[in-house]
Amino acid sequence: MGQPKQTSSVMPLRAMSRAVSFAVLSTLLFSQTGAFAQSASPQPANSSFATSQDNRATNNAASAAGFDDETDDTATPAANGTTANADDTQQRPAIPDAQAGDDITGSILDEDIRRLNTREAPLDETLPRRRAAESASTAETPGIPIGTFVLRPSVTQSINTETTKDGNTRQRRAFLETDAAATLTSDWGRHQLTVTSEGAWQKNISGEGEEQPSFKVNGDLRLDLPDDTTAHLTAGYNFYREDTDDPDAIADAAQQSDVQEFSAGASVQRDFGILRGTTALALTRSIYSDAKLANGTTVALSDRNQTTGTLRGRVGYELSPALIPFIEATIGRSVYDETRDSAGYERSGHSYGAKAGVEVDLGEKLKGEVGVGYEMADFEDSRLSSIDTATLDASLLWSPIRGTDVNLDLQTSIQPSTTAGESGYVSHALTTTVTHQLRDNLVGTMIGGVIWRDYPTDSTINDELVYTAATGLTWNINRYLDLTSTLGYELTTRKEGTDSQQWRAGVGLKLKR
Repeated sequence: MGQPKQTSSVMPLRAMSRAVSFAVLSTLLFSQTGAFAQSASPQPANSSFATSQDNRATNNAASAAGFDDETDDTATPAANGTTANADDTQQRPAIPDAQAGDDITGSILDEDIRRLNTREAPLDETLPRRRAAESASTAETPGIPIGTFVLRPSVTQSINTETTKDGNTRQRRAFLETDAAATLTSDWGRHQLTVTSEGAWQKNISGEGEEQPSFKVNGDLRLDLPDDTTAHLTAGYNFYREDTDDPDAIADAAQQSDVQEFSAGASVQRDFGILRGTTALALTRSIYSDAKLANGTTVALSDRNQTTGTLRGRVGYELSPALIPFIEATIGRSVYDETRDSAGYERSGHSYGAKAGVEVDLGEKLKGEVGVGYEMADFEDSRLSSIDTATLDASLLWSPIRGTDVNLDLQTSIQPSTTAGESGYVSHALTTTVTHQLRDNLVGTMIGGVIWRDYPTDSTINDELVYTAATGLTWNINRYLDLTSTLGYELTTRKEGTDSQQWRAGVGLKLKR
């Protein structure tokens, strides 16, 4: 007979446990599906904080059930606002897809921290800016502090040779020349005082020729006054020996007259909006010493001593800070110490002038001014004819390329004469200086110029032309020591009479502090 089938009591319990497990799992699944549906339903426009709280609750429930991946994929459309209403869209900014997960989890980290490939800083933020190396030729010496001033002196010692030819007469000489210069500048918070001086002393060591000493000093006190007003007080002294080629020089003199000039002036400049006004007064006192002849006698020239005063006014209109047209007028008075000179002429007189021009300031490239006008001088002696001329004046500094400077200077002036029966002449002077930095410590200079001495048609003296040309090199050994060399030529031509020429060359050392 068959044995009955034995059934273990554990089997019903195991079946019941499995049924309960499936029931619990089904309950969790249906409850999670309801949560997803609720999170996808529209939210009120003013419930952004509640939405964030619901998202956090949903994510926590999903994490507990092991549905992290599915939760992210399902919640992304709701986070992007695809089912949000219009009001919610206006109040909350659009969130890029790449940041959806961060917004759902409530992340408050900034964009650079969230990014895996953070942006690189520009080179000028990570590395210090490279400063241009200071050129030895343009480096300024530190100077010598003196209280609230800074003194920058320099001394140049050179040996030179000179050859002068006047008709059939030729002279040669070798000489030592000592040139000294100094600049004293104040270091004040307001106002400024600048004093410049330079001088030259010559000593012949061989040959024949006239030594040419010179010295001058000028001071300028700038006062910064209220209401856009600037005032200048100036004073100066100039000593030089008259050149043999000067029209007023004594013929065949062994030593020409020593001339001393004392000057003083004041000017006031004020801005009136787009208008700029300037008023200036200048005084000059000239004193002449006796000239020495070859035979040892002297010629008194005290009748040339004079005092000159000039009043100048200018009004400019500022089209722009770089362009200022102007008009200018001057009036002058010359008074000689002696009413009549040695030839019996009354040399005192008046001068008048007017011009119009423009000031230009384009920074380092171009600055200066150009003006055209008219000038006239008359004398108290009726035997001396008046002199008048059209004038063209220019003073420009141009830098076509870095390291190259071109200085153009054009001046028209009336020069009175002391020759018997002569009123004077009109001087047209053009000078051009080109400075080029050949190397960091080597600078070349070229100078060219011409002077036209234009005498009146009724004069007994013919016109003269003076040509000058010079070149030089300056090697900056260091900030305090330079090696200099110069080569120059001058030619004076006359319609009648012999021409004169002069060559000069020299080399020297310049010590500066």
